[in-house]
Amino acid sequence: MQSYFSLIKFSHTIFAMPFALLGFTLGTLQSGAGFSWRTLGLVVLCMIFARSAAMAFNRYLDRDIDGLNPRTKVREIPAGVISPRAALFFVIATALLFMACAWLINPLCFYLSPVALLVVLGYSYTKRFTYLCHFVLGLGLALAPIGAYLATGGGFDLIPLLYSFAVLFWVSGFDIIYALQDEEFDRTQQLNSIPVVLGRKGALRLSEILHLLSASMILLACWQQGLQYEPFRWLHWLAAGIFLSMLIYQHTLVKPNDLSKVNLAFFTTNGIASLIFGALVIFDVLF
Repeated sequence: MQSYFSLIKFSHTIFAMPFALLGFTLGTLQSGAGFSWRTLGLVVLCMIFARSAAMAFNRYLDRDIDGLNPRTKVREIPAGVISPRAALFFVIATALLFMACAWLINPLCFYLSPVALLVVLGYSYTKRFTYLCHFVLGLGLALAPIGAYLATGGGFDLIPLLYSFAVLFWVSGFDIIYALQDEEFDRTQQLNSIPVVLGRKGALRLSEILHLLSASMILLACWQQGLQYEPFRWLHWLAAGIFLSMLIYQHTLVKPNDLSKVNLAFFTTNGIASLIFGALVIFDVLF
């Protein structure tokens, strides 16, 4: 079991989960249906199963490429810890569990579940034909807040949509930073990425622009939420300030000639930013 947790990088679920819980909270308030532990549990399971299927499929599809890359050859499949067949079975099982949970939530979520799987599983192919692969990954995680909002039965609302765009730009930006590690390898293997196309300086600049757009979406959501619920909620703005500060901080860690702190910028700062932002905003909205 430990090997499968490592295969799917279970700890990385922390990135989108707080935004899913935020979408669920807003949807519960908007729909007026009342809080449901059952629905919350199913939303969390959908997040876990969809991400697990996507990550395991990525490892399965990239197993030969990972075996050639010095940075990734120690991963479970190329290292022989998990067989390709076992990984593929895991993908199928978790994808079916995701659809089953979506069916238990409501018909709309079930009908949209194949679309979500198409995005999160399809991402694994994109590096082979487009440098826009980072945006497909961002889109996959951006489904979290709007999907959780729909799970509550709430109608259309601008706020979860703004959070989805915030996640799209945020994830795309930090995935570009993470991809800097494989720039030379991707070029030799004719794989596509923003660092391959723009180089390190250009990739970092685009990442900064994307994070600026993410910050704009966060601020717009805060402003809109203030209009919808109360004129001013200081915890919400504090959460936004912390999130924006962490975005700025990660860009001080990575330089074109120094990638030694990429993992700190990728996991630690973004994980902290997501957790604190989600927790503070949910507390602010509820209490």
